[in-house]
Amino acid sequence: MEEAELAYLGIDELRAAGVSSVQLVEALLKRIAELDAPDSSTALRSVLSVSGSVLDDARAADRGERSGPLSGIPVLVKDSIEVAGLPSCAGSTALAERPARRDAPLVHRIREAGAVVLGTANLSEWSNIRSVRSTSGWSAIGGLCGNPWALDRSPGGSSSGSGAALAAGLTVLAVGSETDGSITCPSSLNGVVGIKPAVGAVPRGGTVPVSTSQDSPGPMARTTEDAALLFEVLTGSSGVRARARGGVDGVCVGVARTWRTAHPATDARFDEAVEELRSAGATVTDVETAIPDAAVLADELTVLLCELADALGAYLPGRGPGGPQDLAEVVAHERAHADVELARFGHDLFEQALELGGTGADRYLETRARNLAWALETCLEPAMAGIDVLVAPTYGPAWKSDLVLGGHPGAASPVTTAPSVAGWPIATAPMVPVEGLPVGLGAVGRPGSEPLLLAVCGVVEHPARPGWHAPVRG
Repeated sequence: MEEAELAYLGIDELRAAGVSSVQLVEALLKRIAELDAPDSSTALRSVLSVSGSVLDDARAADRGERSGPLSGIPVLVKDSIEVAGLPSCAGSTALAERPARRDAPLVHRIREAGAVVLGTANLSEWSNIRSVRSTSGWSAIGGLCGNPWALDRSPGGSSSGSGAALAAGLTVLAVGSETDGSITCPSSLNGVVGIKPAVGAVPRGGTVPVSTSQDSPGPMARTTEDAALLFEVLTGSSGVRARARGGVDGVCVGVARTWRTAHPATDARFDEAVEELRSAGATVTDVETAIPDAAVLADELTVLLCELADALGAYLPGRGPGGPQDLAEVVAHERAHADVELARFGHDLFEQALELGGTGADRYLETRARNLAWALETCLEPAMAGIDVLVAPTYGPAWKSDLVLGGHPGAASPVTTAPSVAGWPIATAPMVPVEGLPVGLGAVGRPGSEPLLLAVCGVVEHPARPGWHAPVRG
């Protein structure tokens, strides 16, 4: 079997083909060297670090010493999640000299399930909460990650490398994390499956934080079935994969007609996907959904920045001495290393977070209550009345990365906002590409409905591979 074919097999296909863990890991390491490294033919820059023990772990799996549902399967972990001995530095030089000394609880679960941790994935530095002018996919440590479908286009953020590496055939599974859009966006733009579980469903310990109310790590994969299996491991649940295979017969799907991308071809592709759901037996109903206005988005940002200041102040001392211990010291570090950290854009959101004064400020509780009331009482609860799953397009085709002006989406729906504020789950899967670039369908549900969201995604998913050796398109 050719390396390119091997790299794109799903878990069941790998098992059926009798591919050993060592054979698979060696093939992936070769692809990473050839396609991902800064001096490689494409310089994708999706993998920030490779585990030095990955081949030993693969050999142990082949000897039967690492058994479990993910036995021998390589997993790439977002670099903001602690993996013992790896940078786990959120892409920042502020943590580069303090590598993780322990595995995050979710990484421990992955290893206990028999998986092989391949390494850590590049990301939008500090999970894209540093500046309104940031470029998704860029970190001071990893550089600018590309999109395998067109290297000059954005891989999305903040779990940029996790999505790009999956699409490029550099890993079988990946773990991302999302505060608002950080799994959904790179999954959509890279043409893979991703799910942000309900907040609290996956343990967050050992993860560089943004928000206590909105952060959630979650699985990313090339198919819903593989994402469902990783979801089971991360959450300690069972039966998710079986439900994801179960289809949508009798499921009541609400179509959020007011949540569009304003990109005509993407919205038309979404309408076709809705008809696929109808043909598969779902009951399809149009639903009016509230659209977040500027005040709602400002409230969400205020909440996130207040929580960020406190969360980093609690997290950073646990990484040991020799570096910033709170957000103020991170800002000071970046000013002292401005040639690296501030060369592309500033840290205006960090400065705003310090000015707000954390969750102890009077403004925080009032703002959080108002924001949550909008998400639940104005938006989600009315929209979900009598509905099992709410669907909408996620993002249009990937936009051009721009380190001068900043890289932000030109075509995106508001599908991530309300569930993010409420802590509800959201999943996305690739529809048929538009003009050779991926576009995604998003599925939103109540906490605990993740298996059903994956079942909806399984009906509409159209996995495809990027044309790796085609010229970069303008």
